[in-house]
Amino acid sequence: MAGNSSSQGSSVTSRALSLLAAFDEGHRRLGLTELAVRADLPLPTAHRLVAELVTFGALVRTPAGDYVVGRRLWDIGLLAPVQTGLREAASPYLHDLFGATRATVHLAVRDGTEVLYVDRLRGSASVPIVSTIGSRLPLHTTGVGKVLLAHAPAEVQAEVLAHLTAATPYTITQPGTLRRQLSRVLRDGWATTAEEMSLGACSVAVPVEQRGAVVAALGIVVASLRNDRGRLVAALQVAAQGVTRSLARLPAQPGQPGQDGQPV
Repeated sequence: MAGNSSSQGSSVTSRALSLLAAFDEGHRRLGLTELAVRADLPLPTAHRLVAELVTFGALVRTPAGDYVVGRRLWDIGLLAPVQTGLREAASPYLHDLFGATRATVHLAVRDGTEVLYVDRLRGSASVPIVSTIGSRLPLHTTGVGKVLLAHAPAEVQAEVLAHLTAATPYTITQPGTLRRQLSRVLRDGWATTAEEMSLGACSVAVPVEQRGAVVAALGIVVASLRNDRGRLVAALQVAAQGVTRSLARLPAQPGQPGQDGQPV
C-alpha cells in the first residue's frame, strides 16, 4: 500500500479504486476501519467515498455493518471481452466436458504471472479445489497455468521461474524441472499436475487458440490421472478445438485475450 503522503495527493478516482482493491480472496467482507487501513486512507475520507460507492452499487453494507462488493461491479465485469467473447464461446464445451466427466472443469487465461479463472463448473463428486471464478493462482502450480506459461513470452517465463513458491510438498519449485515440463507441454499439447496446488487433486489441461495464438486453457481436476489421462486429454482437445472454431467466428476486439498488453 502507498504511504499517507501519496494517498493525500492522489485523485478521488484513485482513492475510490484503492477501496475496491482492498477486497480480495481473503478479505471478502470488510468493516469501514479495515477498508481505510487496507486502502491507506484517512477514516473520514474512506467513510465519504464508501458512502458514494454504496450509492453507486459498487459496495453493499450488510446488516452486520461491514461491506461487500456490490452486484453493480459484477454486471460491469461481465461486459469485459474476456467474458463476453471467450467465456460465451467456451460455455457449451465446458458443459459437455462436465457432463462427460462430472469432474471440475476450468477455463482460464493468463494475467501477468498468474492464472485467472474465468469460468468453472463443479459437481458434488468433484475433488476439493481452491480455485473459483475470478480467482488467481500461480502459473506453475496448476495444469491450466502450465499450459499458459509454456506459451508465454520469455520474460514472463523468466519471472515465474525466478519465484517458484510451494503450495504443497509436491509443487515443482526447481526451475530446471519446470523448464523440462514446459518443453513437454509444447511438444505434447497438454500439461498435468499431481497435487501441486491442492492435496488430493490432480489436473490435466490443453491450450485454446484464437487466430493462431494461445489465448486460454481448458482443464479438468480429478483425484487421479493414473487410469484416465488419455481419455481426459482427448476430451479436452475435442472441446478446445470447438472453442477455437467458435472464437474464429468472432471479430477481434480491443482488450480481447491474446492481444498485445492484455491478459493472456
